[in-house]
Amino acid sequence: MNNTQPNSMGGSILVVDDNPDNLRVLSASLTERGYQVRCVKNGAMALITAQKLPPNLILLDISMPGMDGYEVCQQLKSDDRTRDIPVIFLSALDDALDKVKAFQVGGTDYITKPFQIEEIIVRIQHQLALQVARAEIEQLNSQLEQKVKQRTAELEEVVRQLNQEVAQHQKTQKALLEQALQDALTGLPNRTLLMEHLQKALYRYQRNKSYLFAVLFIDLDRFKVINDSLGHAVGDRLLVAVSHILKGCTRETDTVARLSGDEFAILLEDIQDRQTALAIAERLLEQLTAPVYLDDRKIFTGASIGIVFGAANYQNGTELLRDADIAMYRSKALGRGRYAIFDREMYAQTLYLSQIETDLRHAIERQEFLLHYQPIVSLSTDKVTGFEALLRWQHPEKGLVYPGDFITIAEDTGLIVTIGEWVLQEACQQLWNWQQTIPSAASVHVSVNLSSRQIKQLNFVDKLTQILNDTGLNGSSLRLELTESMLMDKGERTIELLSKIKAQNIQLSIDDFGTGYSSLSYLHRFPIDALKIDRSFINLIDPNGENCEIVNTIIILAHSLGIKAIAEGVETAEQLDRLKKLGCDEAQGYFFSKPVSHERAEALLNQLSN
Repeated sequence: MNNTQPNSMGGSILVVDDNPDNLRVLSASLTERGYQVRCVKNGAMALITAQKLPPNLILLDISMPGMDGYEVCQQLKSDDRTRDIPVIFLSALDDALDKVKAFQVGGTDYITKPFQIEEIIVRIQHQLALQVARAEIEQLNSQLEQKVKQRTAELEEVVRQLNQEVAQHQKTQKALLEQALQDALTGLPNRTLLMEHLQKALYRYQRNKSYLFAVLFIDLDRFKVINDSLGHAVGDRLLVAVSHILKGCTRETDTVARLSGDEFAILLEDIQDRQTALAIAERLLEQLTAPVYLDDRKIFTGASIGIVFGAANYQNGTELLRDADIAMYRSKALGRGRYAIFDREMYAQTLYLSQIETDLRHAIERQEFLLHYQPIVSLSTDKVTGFEALLRWQHPEKGLVYPGDFITIAEDTGLIVTIGEWVLQEACQQLWNWQQTIPSAASVHVSVNLSSRQIKQLNFVDKLTQILNDTGLNGSSLRLELTESMLMDKGERTIELLSKIKAQNIQLSIDDFGTGYSSLSYLHRFPIDALKIDRSFINLIDPNGENCEIVNTIIILAHSLGIKAIAEGVETAEQLDRLKKLGCDEAQGYFFSKPVSHERAEALLNQLSN
């Protein structure tokens, strides 16, 4: 039991996060508001600190090296000294199953990163207020029990006074419980109260199979943009306005709740048919698409809605809310500003993606990744000038898995950063090893694809430098491949980043050129060494060597910029012959070789040296 109670000025808070920036921001913001803050960077230290001097509340990151937030929370809840400490999860993970798991292991709340400090403060105040309320209730109960024992022989007047105290206690308890079940900002029912209503709806359905109800999960589409551009005060006022819109589109018997951030849920009870729920969803979309007026501001938002109907397979409200959340994410994937109805295929897909994510995390730990290498050939000398390092996953059950089956998930979860660092390290180390033993490898480079998440890391250039230092590879032997969209993302900042990379003699090329959008006014300013012509344009070259206008244009563009043109996906002799006539500098594709293991690539280099 946590005996240390928060005072009126604040309370003690333990912040657990492996990101120093997050620790610094949270510590400064909470201390400024009168809280006593302790910070630790991992789960083990969190357990030791919490057990030694239990805090009033814990802010806990989920994704940490070693022991993750879920395990930390489970251990806290299994220890009598710490089980009653409220735990608020902080995480970049925004999947419905991640949230469900957070509450299953004992979390009291869940905040999605990037967090807003004002929201965190409100959540903390809410939890601490609830702790105080519970402590007061326990204290009052203890006092009442003692008084009953001491006053059994006293006069009727004493008994009357005691009854008055009991009545007042019950009134206070009721008021405190009502506060604990409401969202502090909007006054709507919160997640806890919604879950109670969902459970009651399931009970009614179990007693009467003709009883129909639905759950709508609503997420605002542009709330982050509004919050970032207009400020959190305007964002909060928008959330209040949205709560009024939701209430106005529903009946008194329905439950409109705010879950967290810009997420709301509506329980539609005792509806006539499914069309009733769909009509309400359409009305909500229409109302939320219309401008919202906040004084002199006209704000446009929008929403995506997931819908799930009550059915016999549901055992609790958590499952209903989970599936409504899954359907909401499907509506976002379909283009936002619409609704989607949950079906079992969605759940199966979510489970599949969740399993892939779990397997990816294990793959990193178990070193299941490997690289294959595809030769890049000079079209003027027919010699191998380099290799493109291509990621493969040796799955223990599925065998060799190609990037198309997992890269998107790695990008969405942020795992691509760790995986991308490994690819860079492995490719650089492999080429350096070849250069020490194979003479022909001295003039060969290795090409590595970068993800947008990698180059957005503030310390990316530092990590790149460290990899070159650790492996001993000269920067001139490394070529980094970026897409057009990555280059155009932040204009001047991207030019500055690329210039820092070029300062280490590293080559840069634009991958899949011609499939994205490039501004020619920017293109000539990028310190690029090569354009890689996308395979879709190479495939247009027919057996007679015709239909190559786009390829010719890209080659001319590259040469006018003083850089190389590289063709990828070359599969036929006719394509190769036409590329040579057009003056293409380098090429790769199945015509030369499929991507091969490092052993076969090494054998190829040895052949070139003999």
